[in-house]
Amino acid sequence: MGALPTHLRKSLTWDQGSEMARHKDISTATQMPVYFCDPASPWQRGSNENMNGLLRQYFPKGSNLSAHSVETLRDVALRLNTRPRKTLGWETPAERLSKLSQGTPV
Repeated sequence: MGALPTHLRKSLTWDQGSEMARHKDISTATQMPVYFCDPASPWQRGSNENMNGLLRQYFPKGSNLSAHSVETLRDVALRLNTRPRKTLGWETPAERLSKLSQGTPV
């Protein structure tokens, strides 16, 4: 998170999972407030749920990601970050992040 420009580091919104137990430490380290969605309310994090669906094209639900090489994981990340999205006006996430990082209006 520290690599992002300050104007893009507003807050984090997470699920209710136990993997988020150290949210206070992360909030302190990033100087960003952490919010949680309501239990059983995936629509509150629609973009995250969409990404989960895209990831399942490569890794079935419940996959152990440690079974995959770093190269494989990076390749999947590159594929997803360079895949155009309707919700971004057919820009890729990488293109939109680049614009936002430079302060370009979208």
